Amino acid sequence: MSETDNDAPAGEAPSNQVQLRIERLYLKDASFESPGSPSIFAQQQWRPKTQVDINTRTNSLGDNRHEVVLTTTVTSSREDGKVAFVVEIQYAGIFVVEGATEAQLQQVLGIACPNALFPYIRENLDNLVTRGGFPALHMAPVNFEVLYAQAVQQARQQQSDTDVTTH
Repeated sequence: MSETDNDAPAGEAPSNQVQLRIERLYLKDASFESPGSPSIFAQQQWRPKTQVDINTRTNSLGDNRHEVVLTTTVTSSREDGKVAFVVEIQYAGIFVVEGATEAQLQQVLGIACPNALFPYIRENLDNLVTRGGFPALHMAPVNFEVLYAQAVQQARQQQSDTDVTTH
């Protein structure tokens, strides 16, 4: 078997490969409000209208270290519009990303890191909602690759709109 330039010694990743390491995961902030209680519990059947907002923010910490914060806000209202609960969780991680171009780094921070954080968000949201006296909240999986692509497209569109108005 012959070695090529892409072959690395046993146990080492090739130098052109992006490496992602989780240094720490942690709960940054959690909030639960039930502004309509106790009257909100008087309704016999629970048919909530639920809105979910998800955001990601990144902070460079130097030395290829990045904090990624995944924020999820869930607002649930009764059919009559009365707010049953609002829960917000910020779950964060410190990630080390090595061997990435700027474009690859943005993809890792916008896709892989939120994917690592999302199960913790789901667990904490469900825990807070059930402790608040409401039925369990089972969030569907989120496709962060699609959300990232949409954000990139939106940023390009805004840049294009800015370029058109300045010329």
